[in-house]
Amino acid sequence: MQKQLIECVPNISEGKDVVKINEIANIVETVDGIKLLDVDPGAATNRTVITFVGEPKQVIKAAFLLIKKAAELIDMSKHKGEHPRFGATDVCPLVPISGITLEETAKYAKELGERVGNELQIPVYLYENAAQEEKRKNLANCRSGEYEGLKKKLIDAAWKPDFGPAEFTAKVAKTGAIAISARDFLIAYNVNLNSTSTRRANAIAFDIREAGRAKRIGNPITGKKVLDKNGNVVRVPGKLKAVKGIGWFIEEYGIAQISYNLTNISITSMHKAFDETCKSAQQRGLRVTGSELIGLIPLQAMLDAGDFYLRKQKRSLGIAHKEKIKIAVKSLGLDDLKPFNPDEKIIEYVLKNKNKKQLIDLSLTDFAEETAGESMAPGGGSISAYVGTLGVSLGTMVANLSAHKRGWDDRWEEFSTWAEKGQAYKNKLLALVDEDTNAFNRIIDGFRMPKSTDKEKELRAIAIEKATKYATEVPFLVMETAQKSMEVMLEMAKNGLQNSLSDAGVGALCAKAAVYGAYFNVRINAKDIKDKAFVTNILEKAKNIFDKAVETENKIITLINNNL
Repeated sequence: MQKQLIECVPNISEGKDVVKINEIANIVETVDGIKLLDVDPGAATNRTVITFVGEPKQVIKAAFLLIKKAAELIDMSKHKGEHPRFGATDVCPLVPISGITLEETAKYAKELGERVGNELQIPVYLYENAAQEEKRKNLANCRSGEYEGLKKKLIDAAWKPDFGPAEFTAKVAKTGAIAISARDFLIAYNVNLNSTSTRRANAIAFDIREAGRAKRIGNPITGKKVLDKNGNVVRVPGKLKAVKGIGWFIEEYGIAQISYNLTNISITSMHKAFDETCKSAQQRGLRVTGSELIGLIPLQAMLDAGDFYLRKQKRSLGIAHKEKIKIAVKSLGLDDLKPFNPDEKIIEYVLKNKNKKQLIDLSLTDFAEETAGESMAPGGGSISAYVGTLGVSLGTMVANLSAHKRGWDDRWEEFSTWAEKGQAYKNKLLALVDEDTNAFNRIIDGFRMPKSTDKEKELRAIAIEKATKYATEVPFLVMETAQKSMEVMLEMAKNGLQNSLSDAGVGALCAKAAVYGAYFNVRINAKDIKDKAFVTNILEKAKNIFDKAVETENKIITLINNNL
């Protein structure tokens, strides 16, 4: 069963005092299983976005401790900042990451809200998917009036907190209120302007955000607002859905920014918001100088941005992830105000277990030394997978070179498609380098199991059989992937850059070697498997794959010899 993971992104109303910020943030890691991913303070907004992740129960416990510590250390009666706020821990959204639905996450948000209200005596408003009524779904409604209007808000029957005191006590005067939610992944994203004007930044925000601006009679800025029959303000929608935005001046940097919340990046991506902001700014005589990401972002969002700008440049999309990320960072100007470190800002990279030794993270020299050492792993299976990786990498290189060949500008998409296929094969084979060694280690673990009793012997035999099957399936997958990857080298030998024919040929030879080497591993592991039906089936399929690889290799070699 997949492990349940929730991300928690509390925003605290302190962005200047590093000692306080760290004391509040670090308390979450006193809870077992919690990983603190990011602490992103802003001096001008006097606000810090904290991100941590873990299993639901641990996240709720850690969030409660953070809210409690923030209430102890932050005095809202003395707080000043550019960002809307009404509490020491202003908002505390819970975000489903894996193995859990948004609906299930909402139940945990309510559990947290009830505990905060009852035990800490802080007024709690549930918003987004945890909201108890429609008008409270929107955070802006819950936080309207901000801290300064909280005294009046709490005694309004229509805005009685979901949990906690409905009065402005001396304690509430210090802690303020808190908004707790369950929501989809949200990107907090600021776009920088070559201006100091908050009014002009707001004008652009109104152009872009879904809520747009109020419709007015006559002058679009100063004219009387148009009301509908129910007395509500009629609005002119903005350009983009699932976007909230306001303009502000950031004294820390001496510029105006548009601050966006991208509430559903499958509807409006970061690069789409940036691109439309550039157009709107230009129409208003302004220029976008870059942007700023607050908190973390999914890897796919960065890759999508890279692809977007590569397409604009008519360049191949079949390049490595790190290169796409560089394109995204430079195109969006994410390093305009401060350096952008992908290892600290991309959630998958932050979550990666840095302590886990992986073969593919080693240098070429260290990989060779590890292979040549006394241990039995990495062995032929891992080496086969890596040789296959090198093979399809060469085919992919030829595709990328062909996409950039002078005079072939009308064919860039054709070669980009082949390069993307090559990258997919490469990534799969890279993963199999370590997986083959992991599979071998499972067999060793099986043999190390106790065998003192009949039951222990039975369990040990089952574990060894299961591990041996898996250790046969992994090299089979290497065979299958390496053989399929040869389509890239074949196509490049036929239609790619002819000056790189030899590269396509070497790629094909490596892929064939990977198939052949993995075939040895399939056969040697299969002979120890008791399940003869399994053995017959996998050996038959492996032989077919091997024959196809030989056939494709011959085609490629013939093509190359005829054209050299």
